[in-house]
Amino acid sequence: MREMFEEVRSNKVKSYLLVVMFICIIAFLGAVLGLIFLESYAAGFIVALLVSAAYCAIAYSSGDSMVLKATGSRPVTKREYPHLYHAIEGLAIAAGMPKPKAYVIEDTALNAFATGRDPKHASITVTTGLLKKLNRQELEGVIGHEMAHIRNYDTRIMVLAAVLVGVTILISDIMLRSLLWGRAGRRRRGGEGMAVLMIIGLLLAVLAPIAARLIRLAISRRREYAADAGSAILTRYPPGLASALKKISKDPDPLVDKANRATAHLFISTPFRRKRGWLVGLFSTHPPIGDRIRRLKEM
Repeated sequence: MREMFEEVRSNKVKSYLLVVMFICIIAFLGAVLGLIFLESYAAGFIVALLVSAAYCAIAYSSGDSMVLKATGSRPVTKREYPHLYHAIEGLAIAAGMPKPKAYVIEDTALNAFATGRDPKHASITVTTGLLKKLNRQELEGVIGHEMAHIRNYDTRIMVLAAVLVGVTILISDIMLRSLLWGRAGRRRRGGEGMAVLMIIGLLLAVLAPIAARLIRLAISRRREYAADAGSAILTRYPPGLASALKKISKDPDPLVDKANRATAHLFISTPFRRKRGWLVGLFSTHPPIGDRIRRLKEM
């Protein structure tokens, strides 16, 4: 049991550190952009942080409803899916938190996700394929995983991470265009200092979005491990989730039709057709299912 709590604590700390890295990337990009346009590092730094705050406010207030709509999720009643309703209700009581709303996606793929800015405004969505293929213990393992995401505020931090990636790419794109075709570049083209700055700016503009995406994916992978450990704590039965993940990994058609790159990291397993390779793993939103099953068996 102690190992389970250590798993949750360790992954939460590492995830927050990765978000701090995001903010540093945005602040540095803003400072360079401010020097190019306003001849002031401070002005660019402040503008970058203000833009990030505005985007985060939008994501905080309406991110969950946007996700539910984008994925085609619909609310369900206790009469329609009583086993899903009871699993959510029972684990919410065990977690000492409000019962999340229940949603389903009409899709044969085996998958699920949670969303919401806090436990009071949360929901859990599962595919109809998952409900048909999993037994009670396996379903509880999956629901426990999503409940852990909600309890640990993972859903909030992942929405914010997605927004910060967007802000980073936006600032980088502005910087790249200004350096290549903007007036700032032409006005100071002769200066040696400006030439060096342009080289640095170009490198940042190209590499920052890639680095930001890698960081976001790393946050997602670490939080999947933490949520697996959280499910084991809530259900007191790690083999339930391990068995569910094994079935999910063998799903012949894992593609969730309405999933996209913006929402992929929310699902318990990648909602796209799986590919193999080192580069694919580097850009994956989820850790290998085999590693997750192994960790659960060791608990």
